[in-house]
Amino acid sequence: MFSPETTRLITQAAEGADLEPAVLLALVDVEAGGRTHALVEGRMEPLIRFEGHYFDRRLSPPDREIARREGLASPSAGAVKNPPSQAARWRMLARAAEIDRPAAYESTSWGVGQVMGAHWAWLGYASVDALVDEARSGLQGQLGLMLRYILKSGLAQPLRRHDWAAFARGYNGPGYRRKSYHLRLALAYRRHSHRPSGAPESEILRPGSRGESVRRLQALLSAAGYPVAADGIFGRRTREAVLAFQREHRLVADGIVGPRTRNALETQPLGGAAEFWRVLAERLRHVLRMLVTEPK
Repeated sequence: MFSPETTRLITQAAEGADLEPAVLLALVDVEAGGRTHALVEGRMEPLIRFEGHYFDRRLSPPDREIARREGLASPSAGAVKNPPSQAARWRMLARAAEIDRPAAYESTSWGVGQVMGAHWAWLGYASVDALVDEARSGLQGQLGLMLRYILKSGLAQPLRRHDWAAFARGYNGPGYRRKSYHLRLALAYRRHSHRPSGAPESEILRPGSRGESVRRLQALLSAAGYPVAADGIFGRRTREAVLAFQREHRLVADGIVGPRTRNALETQPLGGAAEFWRVLAERLRHVLRMLVTEPK
């Protein structure tokens, strides 16, 4: 769990970017494992990850030969393994920086958002050192870097509508499903959102209900594998999703969300039958496209 001060800073940053605090809390939770700093030789530093294949492409031939010999560079992604501890990763980065500091910093992902230093110019920084300085300035700097990337990439809208898959695809690439990134993000959101502050335990949601409580319900349904737009309106599609969830979980199927249905949504594992069939259908569509377009 985050400390009260960390939660305050993340909440403040989220509100400044017009994001729901629980969304940014969830994202930091998944990206950084709930950690914001590491103790490295007596100083607090942001979390980093060094990418040897990035480093390999940025070096001159003589420097590339040295880096490869020292196990710091490779043309293949993943060939240069990151040590488990952050202190060891910072030592690896220091060794790489002795060969070529700008290339080493560009080849590292920085802070709670794990933003690559290579994006410094695209994100509007004067240099890679300026990007690194912001990441090392404290949690506010790390959040600023992360949000700058999200806004520049056009990924704020998927976050606002709780479209975890669309965000994951843009933030982590097309292979995001292999590590269930979108599902882990949805689960983290569920942990951090719960119910609106001050909402009573006995609050009942039914067709015609509106507001933030309904929006959170819709996010929970989508996370559980019953996708529905998070528009804050308990309409026909939301009722159908609630009914499907209730039937599958052997609850009274009345389309009304009371304490039992809410508790089941907040505690049951992600995915469910709906997610299974959705993924299966997606794979079948992909296979059919390949068959149709395959050369004779």
